[in-house]
Amino acid sequence: MMSDSQYNLICGVDEAGRGPLAGPVFAACVVLNSTYKIEGLSDSKKLSEKKRNALTHIIKKRSIAWAVASASVEEIDKFNILQASLLAMKRAVESLPFPPNKVLVDGIHSPQLNFPVQTIIKGDSLVPEISAASILAKTARDAEMLSLHKLFPNYGFDQHKGYPTKKHIAALQMYGISTVHRRSFSPVRKLILCNPI
Repeated sequence: MMSDSQYNLICGVDEAGRGPLAGPVFAACVVLNSTYKIEGLSDSKKLSEKKRNALTHIIKKRSIAWAVASASVEEIDKFNILQASLLAMKRAVESLPFPPNKVLVDGIHSPQLNFPVQTIIKGDSLVPEISAASILAKTARDAEMLSLHKLFPNYGFDQHKGYPTKKHIAALQMYGISTVHRRSFSPVRKLILCNPI
């Protein structure tokens, strides 16, 4: 077996769930194994749910290492969604079993890490490591929203995954705000102001 030092340990990082009105924000990091090329990697938003789930299994099996982490609704409301996303990214990278040589992050913002970091705009479409991280973050968050749907079935989390669809807004207006809604987000905050407890 090759040692870690013989690999060029490039870690791709991406998040999922910045836009929804409910649920945690997730982040994942992946160190791909160049020996096993994974076909079909792309921005998770461009893939079907079936394709994402299939790729998730392959990524976890064939990568040198991977990790998934999250930041809670409470942390999102306390720090803001950007900082919570960066916190989830930091947790994911620091969960790896070894220090990466370099961390490639999708977008223009990066978490504070003790490793060389490079941000890449549209990295989830351009860099396989980031694409893989995008897929893991998305499938992990979707699974969490399916779990939350069982606890809060009135909101339709199994369908919209917490995003501000018309159905979700209508459910908020009908049933009020749950404990997993992000109170710092404008549509939720407006409901609180209109319906103070």
